[in-house]
Amino acid sequence: MSGALARLLFYPTLAYNVVLEKVTSRRWFDRVDQTVILGALPFRSMTTQLVETQNVERHHIMRMYETKIFCCWLQEWQAAGVEQLRLSTVDLVGVPSLENLHRGVEFALQHRERGTSVYVHCKAGRSRSATLAAAYLIRLHCWTPEEACQKLASVRPHVLVRSAQLEMLRTYHQQVCGQSS
Repeated sequence: MSGALARLLFYPTLAYNVVLEKVTSRRWFDRVDQTVILGALPFRSMTTQLVETQNVERHHIMRMYETKIFCCWLQEWQAAGVEQLRLSTVDLVGVPSLENLHRGVEFALQHRERGTSVYVHCKAGRSRSATLAAAYLIRLHCWTPEEACQKLASVRPHVLVRSAQLEMLRTYHQQVCGQSS
């Protein structure tokens, strides 16, 4: 799927996610551990909720996608005391690069050491951002990709790590844990 088609489908699928969150048991975000919160695109109206209700000194966001219309931009997040790491990945079927997995995991681990939280998101918080959250769990616990994805699914049942994303996680696992999965 091309980036152009992903952009075309972005708003209809975002609306679909909003509806699902309203009519099903899906939550907009879920805490994976004391550091990582895995979620969907944080709307501008959620800024205060994300920063204050998670009881953290500062909130850090790793974004896999963004939109000017509904979301805060850099200056708005900075005004709320939020640091960002942007790791662009094509919507719907994109696979975070190995370099971006390493960058994102290092970002999360730095904030883990500081005792602060990181909100990892893509549009729905189920594939691209889940791949990054799984890489974080792999690095932290040396779990296999399957174990990391199983943990995420226990916290956020609608997580969907696709086969190409799982293959990237296997490569990441081999690099950071020194064994094949």
